[in-house]
Amino acid sequence: MALVTGGSGFVGGHLIRRLLADGWRVRALGRSVEALAGVQVLDAEPVAGDLSDRAALTRAMEGVEVVFHVAAHFKLWGPMSLFRRINVEGTRNVVEAADRAGVRRVVYVSAAAVVMGRPEPMRGVTEDMPLHKMPFAPYSTSKAEAEEVLLAANGRRAGFSIVAIRPPFIWGPDMPALDHMVETVRAGHFQWVAGGGQALSTCHVENLCHALILAADHGSGGQAWFVSDGEDTTLKSFLTRLLGSRGVTPKDRSVSFGVAWTMAGLMDTVWRIFRRKGEPPITRQMLRLIGKDFTIDIRRARNDLGYAPVTSPADGMRRMRAGEATPAYTAVDGHL
Repeated sequence: MALVTGGSGFVGGHLIRRLLADGWRVRALGRSVEALAGVQVLDAEPVAGDLSDRAALTRAMEGVEVVFHVAAHFKLWGPMSLFRRINVEGTRNVVEAADRAGVRRVVYVSAAAVVMGRPEPMRGVTEDMPLHKMPFAPYSTSKAEAEEVLLAANGRRAGFSIVAIRPPFIWGPDMPALDHMVETVRAGHFQWVAGGGQALSTCHVENLCHALILAADHGSGGQAWFVSDGEDTTLKSFLTRLLGSRGVTPKDRSVSFGVAWTMAGLMDTVWRIFRRKGEPPITRQMLRLIGKDFTIDIRRARNDLGYAPVTSPADGMRRMRAGEATPAYTAVDGHL
């Protein structure tokens, strides 16, 4: 039995389908009627609760062997207190509940961005790179803090282990961010940062799900691994193809990184002082994620987990252009 937090979301929904195809029994946590209905449609067992309720989490984990902790607050702007409450304290609650419930392993969806520090090019990054926490990046900072909480709890009980998977830009069918990008391009507000030539690693959602399931049974506890599509690209090449899958072509307009960084700082100030709703159109967190070269090395995941991408960028893009739904999964690597 597996428990998935965040099962009604983009990654969680794909993970539930893949787990069921591999023969797992799946339970999914939902904090709203809509979320519970969403996971029930996927044929997972819905359980009411959220990351703030340790008692509910413990009940949800009864009889569970592996917890896949997917749920997170993913925004590119907002108060650090909110990110910490959900991403850090929520993760702490998951760990405590899993320990009490006798869970064998917790597999955490971390983020490649946990190693991003000041905005500078980073190529071929490995797991030896230290975690970074930057005040302008509440999402990546809170994910780094959550990863520390998780991995520090590894082995606190005999037979209890915790691992983390760090994907870069996650993409695939039904990705929510694509709708926003399409709207931005159609409204004429899209501009490339520094021409869009930044080197980029990506991770198709099917490759991420494959890595998560491998991590349930392989690799030493207390470790984190980068995973990706295995083929690096550039921001402009990738986003042009991604937007093209929806029949949208971005104009060839560009702004320098320095100008964009200054604009993002000003917008952050305006949004905070005047308490404007929503996110600013550009943020320093966003620029740190896409504004400079960032590629990762996945050799350690290949060696430790036996990981290899199951979906190529070309095939993933082809299916998105064709409007194909998520394919019926076939078992690649089941659980023990």
